[in-house]
Amino acid sequence: MKHLRWVLPILLAAVVTACAVPEAPAREGGMPTEAISFTDACGREVVLPKKPERVVSCSGSFAEVWVLSGGALAGTTEDAVSERGMALEEGTAIVGTIKKPNVEEILAVEPDFVILSADIEGHIEAGQALDDANITHAYFHIEEFTEYLDMLKLFTDLTGRADLYEENGLKVRARIDEIKASCADQPSPTVLFARAYSTGVRAKGADNMTGIMLEELGADNIVSRHESLLEELGIEAIIEEDPDFILITTMGDEKKALEALENGIMANPAWSGLAAVKEERVEVLPKELFHYKPNARWADAYAYLAQLLYPGTAE
Repeated sequence: MKHLRWVLPILLAAVVTACAVPEAPAREGGMPTEAISFTDACGREVVLPKKPERVVSCSGSFAEVWVLSGGALAGTTEDAVSERGMALEEGTAIVGTIKKPNVEEILAVEPDFVILSADIEGHIEAGQALDDANITHAYFHIEEFTEYLDMLKLFTDLTGRADLYEENGLKVRARIDEIKASCADQPSPTVLFARAYSTGVRAKGADNMTGIMLEELGADNIVSRHESLLEELGIEAIIEEDPDFILITTMGDEKKALEALENGIMANPAWSGLAAVKEERVEVLPKELFHYKPNARWADAYAYLAQLLYPGTAE
């Protein structure tokens, strides 16, 4: 595809606007010995004993964080393998898909803790069934590095692996801080950041992890001045801004998404006149860093963007 640098791809779920879930049931006899209490992403108070033994994650990304924290999985959803390439231990149950976790399969594992996403409708439904079964569970929301760091801290507190919080969290934060510092005082490049689907393409702002990273690195996302691009990628606004960079992520089948992009807005003759196109600053961002949550590789994602926006930095 002309002017598009292809990057080998290595799931972004439907978002619900609120967590309509009941209060977590109280445990008989009060808080267990050596327990950790926290408020989850849906505002529920959750109490867990340290070192839960049979943990199920209904998200491959969250499953990876649990393993990075020194935990073992009794079960997880199929995206842990198909999307994240995790090598699961023998006997780890596959309990449905990230969008539709299978409650019967979860219950068959006899978990003592189930990890759910606050942003996926199927997880909210599964959580209600887990309430009925009196299975401890918690909802999480991860869209930026600090939220990943909070999850990692909680999980390593549960597993007793403070060393892994240092290795997979604090060291990553230190590197991110260095990358941000290397980009400070640089002229702010203008950026069109868009997500392509098989059915079309839309600009994205700072409501997702890549948009957040771009903002933190000092990029000027043109969608902040043209909110109509959030609904439809109109060539007129793009021509008006003539952004320095056009950055693209894909959702679903990458080949079909890029074909739709090529047959859509890129087919407009005005596209080839954009500075970013002429100077080959159109980039398809790798899925493993900018579509799936990068987890312990979050600093790699920052470094990737920094090198694009400010060549010579973050080396």
